[in-house]
Amino acid sequence: MRYTIRTLSLASAMSFASFSALAATDVTFWHSMEGPLGERVSDIVKDFNASQKDYVVKATYKGNYGESMNAGIAAYRAGQSPDIIQVFEVGTATMMYSQGAIEPVQDMAEKAGNPLDPKAFVPGIAGYYSDTSGKLVSMPFNSSTPVMFYNKDLFKKAGLDPEQGPKTYADIEAFAKKLKAAGVECGYTTSWPAWVLIENFAALHNVPYASKDNGFGGLDARVELQSDAFLKHFEFLSKMSKEGTFTYGGRGDAANALFISGKCGMFTGSSGTRANILKNGKFKFGVAKLPYYEDVKSAPQNSVIGGASLWVFSKKSPEVYKGVTAFFHHLTKPEVAAKWHQDTGYVPVVKAAYDATKASGYYDKNPGTDVPFQQLNVETTAQSRGVRLGFLPQIRDIEEGVMESMFGGKVSIKDGAADMEKRANELLVRFEKGNK
Repeated sequence: MRYTIRTLSLASAMSFASFSALAATDVTFWHSMEGPLGERVSDIVKDFNASQKDYVVKATYKGNYGESMNAGIAAYRAGQSPDIIQVFEVGTATMMYSQGAIEPVQDMAEKAGNPLDPKAFVPGIAGYYSDTSGKLVSMPFNSSTPVMFYNKDLFKKAGLDPEQGPKTYADIEAFAKKLKAAGVECGYTTSWPAWVLIENFAALHNVPYASKDNGFGGLDARVELQSDAFLKHFEFLSKMSKEGTFTYGGRGDAANALFISGKCGMFTGSSGTRANILKNGKFKFGVAKLPYYEDVKSAPQNSVIGGASLWVFSKKSPEVYKGVTAFFHHLTKPEVAAKWHQDTGYVPVVKAAYDATKASGYYDKNPGTDVPFQQLNVETTAQSRGVRLGFLPQIRDIEEGVMESMFGGKVSIKDGAADMEKRANELLVRFEKGNK
């Protein structure tokens, strides 16, 4: 009898344990972080799963940003979408206009009874991922922004102060001339030219890049690249190119190699490039804010972000949305967000994570790592919160190809700007027609 009772008790306990495990709600999460970044995502997910018993996040690497977004859209159409998907910032417009496929994260959290506070996030980040009423539509996660890197060793060689990076475009021109005179092959270059020289230039100077608040205000937004501000900017860079003080290093991140190899004295690129420079650059370097034109009264405003955010698909159960909301709150914990920032080089997306990192002495030990936050921690304007346009990757490709011709003297500044605008707007007309 005692044996039977013990057996029944053990069976009951095992049954209860199985029921408890089954009671946990699964939350599927597709991402594009591989290598060390993927390992860090796995650590965050493990920590969340171990912190409570109601939800189990299951993270899966689904290829690069483009592959993952396409896979997510296809899965949604087949009725098999994940609950959460990581999408790069240039896919924001595509996701927003996905006709009912997306559950806006702030609305979701409010319905789940566990609201997200948009004011907790860095303004320059939250503004980009919010709708016109200021509500978050996706969850900020891994954000970067361009900064100015400069080679301290080459600055010394040119007689420049190695502890003082350029602040304005006038500084860049003056410093580049001294670098050239000292025999430095390349004074200044940039990666991601469309992102840095057009989109961030516009935000930093509070200049419209496109109508309808840079696309935030509607599908009928159109690029506006023939304004005096852009023409003067392109003219300035073209002049430097002719003088041999500015080197157009190619599309995308091709110019990274020019700086990391030690050929260029100054370089604007993603803040996330820092890890690569530390690993492969054989020189001391400094980090400064993006340059601006000091005769523009509203400058400097703020820079705009790159990276990605987390989107939630629609038509999920209330319990899944509660799990997603709980996971998002875990991501915003100061200690979690601060560790993600310090381990990866991405910008802290919540202000409390910056405060925690600063208090730990991290910025004192790693000078310049707080510059991206400083550039983004500014209340944005309609012109400075970023660009939300369809076909943005293709538009950037057009702009970078034309800039190469302009700076190479193959096309005039006026004709080049007109060509960029015309071809970009042809794509936007297509996007509008396809998403009405």
